Amino acid sequence: MGLKTRIGVSLAAGAVSIATAVVSFYEGYEPTAYQDPVGIPTICYGHTATARMGQTLSQKQCTELLKADLGHAFEVVDRHAQIKLPAPTRAALASFVYNVGEGAFARSTLLRKLNQGDLRGACQELPRWVYAQGRKLKGLVNRRATERELCLAGVNAAKQTEEPTP
Repeated sequence: MGLKTRIGVSLAAGAVSIATAVVSFYEGYEPTAYQDPVGIPTICYGHTATARMGQTLSQKQCTELLKADLGHAFEVVDRHAQIKLPAPTRAALASFVYNVGEGAFARSTLLRKLNQGDLRGACQELPRWVYAQGRKLKGLVNRRATERELCLAGVNAAKQTEEPTP
């Protein structure tokens, strides 16, 4: 199933389902530990916290790690965002945090714009985050484009519900 189909199915289920679709698509499933493009041991769906080279985990274990890691990413978004976020925007930011971590998110211009009420400007920051150790990575370009699109979809949907009908 392609990413757009996964996201479409997930929209009805909310932010967690949307983020799960995005993260699992871009991280991919690898039950045996490997080094990511910058040399960090990684396993399953981009899990790094407890990954060690030579490790192999079951699909069930990988799914549990994905749920836990995404849960943490949503907690980070919810803790740092000072405004209510539409589900697609919240999902996009959770995917972003899942990838870059809390520290980078907490220090970002993206978060500053978000908390100033500039949701559109915050979404427009995502394409800047496509480098790993100074190298522009095609996978990050693609992921950020998807996250930006989702982020803006949430902003646009929120705007439509705020505008009075003539």
